[in-house]
Amino acid sequence: MPNRIALAYSGGLDTSCIIPWLLENHPGCEVIAVVGDVGQDDDALSTVEAKALRTGAAQCHIVDLKREFIEDFAFPTLIAGSLYESRYLLGTAIARPILARAQVDVALQTGCDALAHGCTGKGNDQVRFESAYAALAPELQVIAPWRTWKLRGREDLLAYLRTHNIPTTASAEKIYSRDANLWHISHEGGELEDPWNAPPEDIWMRTCSPQSAPALPEDVMIGFENGRPRSIDGQPMAGDELVAALNQRAGRHGIGRVDLIENRLVGMKSRGCYETPGGTVLYEALQGLTQLVLDHKTVQLREWLGARFADAVYNGEWFTPQREILWAAIEKMAERLTGDIVVRMHRGTATTIKRRSENSLFSQEFATFSADEVYNQQHAEGFIRLYSLPSRIAALKANQPQGVSH
Repeated sequence: MPNRIALAYSGGLDTSCIIPWLLENHPGCEVIAVVGDVGQDDDALSTVEAKALRTGAAQCHIVDLKREFIEDFAFPTLIAGSLYESRYLLGTAIARPILARAQVDVALQTGCDALAHGCTGKGNDQVRFESAYAALAPELQVIAPWRTWKLRGREDLLAYLRTHNIPTTASAEKIYSRDANLWHISHEGGELEDPWNAPPEDIWMRTCSPQSAPALPEDVMIGFENGRPRSIDGQPMAGDELVAALNQRAGRHGIGRVDLIENRLVGMKSRGCYETPGGTVLYEALQGLTQLVLDHKTVQLREWLGARFADAVYNGEWFTPQREILWAAIEKMAERLTGDIVVRMHRGTATTIKRRSENSLFSQEFATFSADEVYNQQHAEGFIRLYSLPSRIAALKANQPQGVSH
């Protein structure tokens, strides 16, 4: 029986129920609420400590993770070019390892002997949190109320709070399940559970409709050093400040919306609508820089590594040797990704229009269609004959008479 439990706490309906449930089902224990601030734009953060204490927590720790989250977790996925199933910029998945690590840190500092979370038994997050716990504090017991309690829906949760005389502003009418941080916001549930329903316009919170976006485009210059975004229009910024500023500018142009049917790690398909305005612009910019700086074989390797890195993030494998090895290769590859990229934002699209880098492999002298003195076009004939030699041999063998061999 645990004596002190560190709970990953958001202040939402689920975790508001979990505190009294833990106290009820583990008599004599204390609950330490741990809130990770990853830039969720939630006004409730200002009152979350009072709420946690009011519902029975012995302590509430609010940990500011915004800068570390962007620079040490979100930016590596960007540098890798990681997209889960070619679409998803991993906004929810990449926040889980830093939230779990902060929870474990508080648990160890406060003498907890158990960890608890509010993830359901159907989703990916239970795997992500518990895999992090296993890597960071395997000696601590893990409690997952959604897998054991009798509560099965929003109405049950509200009834539970009423029974325990715990006030809440939540209602039974909530339509969508949302997860927000500085990198993105996700929307699930409600009408989205039918894949034949188009996303209603009222679900979007960080991006305007592309149809109502400004008629005139806006250009933004992103400065990169070793693959990391360092400036906007020549102004140096820390990662969290840069993403926040770019979210505002890109969101005004309706950039970063994704409507995706994805394959969850637990085996089922789910539908999510994601908004990643700043991240979408940064991804486009870094792709433009990659095209300018890296050779063909290295670009192909980056794409392969990026897909593997995306799987590792999505599947909760951040604190594993595999993810660390992948990152070592990606970080080495990014050493040449320094330069400036201009992206044009216009009605839902982000398009690279200008590129410059001291590491550029583009040579105007070689690529020009005008007269040049560095490339003898006659040399191409020999190259083509050797390049196409396998096809030539196959055709000659196919056309020779039966029974004739050389």
